[in-house]
Amino acid sequence: MHMQVHRGPRPPGYHRAVPSDLAAALAALFASAFLSATLLPGGSEAGLAAVVAHWPGHAGVAVATASAGNTLGGLLSFGIGRLLPAPRTSHRALALARRYGTPVLLLSWLPLLGDALCVAGGWLRQPWPAAALAIAAGKTARYLVVAQSMQWWGPGA
Repeated sequence: MHMQVHRGPRPPGYHRAVPSDLAAALAALFASAFLSATLLPGGSEAGLAAVVAHWPGHAGVAVATASAGNTLGGLLSFGIGRLLPAPRTSHRALALARRYGTPVLLLSWLPLLGDALCVAGGWLRQPWPAAALAIAAGKTARYLVVAQSMQWWGPGA
């Protein structure tokens, strides 16, 4: 199959689906959200707020990007938990994960404790489909609050 390449000026009404500067910002947001979901420190909320402030019409894409990155990072922590040996002491996150099961992963968005909850859920061999849904729901809810807050109180609101 031969594909023609358009050279010359773009036809009227032509738009790129995502401007290249927005694409770069979304890639950085994804990376920040992914790393923030591991035990590494990060500030993906600030990154999301900046993207929403600069491109308010793309808030949904920004929330989806941050949520995907943060969820995948949480699932990485969950997977690492499956590889760890039994802990020698009882940790708060492990006790919570034992007591409340997979639904406690809805709190995976919490700083520090959320990362440990993901690891504990993996270590306890909680079912990964339910864990993935709980992690995604908790992290997406947090990003929706950040994005909505920017639209209510951010620059230009």
